[in-house]
Amino acid sequence: MLGFAAVFLLPMVVMLITSFKDMDDIRTGSLLALPTHLSTEAWSRAWSSACTGTDCGGLKPYFWNSVFMVTPAVLISTALGALNGYILTQWRFRGSELMFSLMLFGVFMPLQVVLLPMSQVLGWLGLSDSLWGLVCVHVLVGLASTTLFFRNYYLGIPPELIKAAMLDGAGLFRIFWRILLPLSTPILVVTLIWQFTAIWNDFLFGVVFSGSDAKPITVGLNNLANTTSSVKEYNVDMAAALIAALPTLVIYVLAGKYFVRGLTAGAVKG
Repeated sequence: MLGFAAVFLLPMVVMLITSFKDMDDIRTGSLLALPTHLSTEAWSRAWSSACTGTDCGGLKPYFWNSVFMVTPAVLISTALGALNGYILTQWRFRGSELMFSLMLFGVFMPLQVVLLPMSQVLGWLGLSDSLWGLVCVHVLVGLASTTLFFRNYYLGIPPELIKAAMLDGAGLFRIFWRILLPLSTPILVVTLIWQFTAIWNDFLFGVVFSGSDAKPITVGLNNLANTTSSVKEYNVDMAAALIAALPTLVIYVLAGKYFVRGLTAGAVKG
């Protein structure tokens, strides 16, 4: 296992080492050689002054675009998925199983097939080339997965608990807020991490639906890496890649164990 982990982590180690080298170190040293002296210039350039096409403002604006896009998209898709899972398991209605089966198509459907209808709908709503348009796209695309997670988790909730609350006079939303939601911490963590990772790392929707002022960090990183110059600055490219990956790395380091616990608590059961 240690050997497999070392092989898996080797590219990240190379990226990290290279990002702290200057160009002289990169030209004269080997791939795994440590820098002769630590330099954070590549990180500074990647953040604030590297060219991403014709713009030389670094990844900073793209990073904040992703933050402002991911936060509402994750929260909204998780909240709607929780409500869907609650209704589909505890307040079943005629056709609920059929509706859930149809929603599952969204989990397995290739994302490329929705590009044209999505662009038409965003145009009708006046949300084309905007961050809020990207938020809507990610909420709709993620709704199938979040509904699946919560629906399978709530199947393990005893129906007697809901019936007892109904006998005490609690309504639909009160039961969800006061009973179901406090029991949902494991699956909430799973869904939040899953959605955050999927949306933050998305490139397809970011490059198709974003305007010049609404591009996420994945598009900025691609533009930076493909911008031609007289000298290819590999240290800046590596620092930029690590900046783009840093939020998801932090999330998994801080909440990885809760993610595994949530999965075993029922996220993929049923």
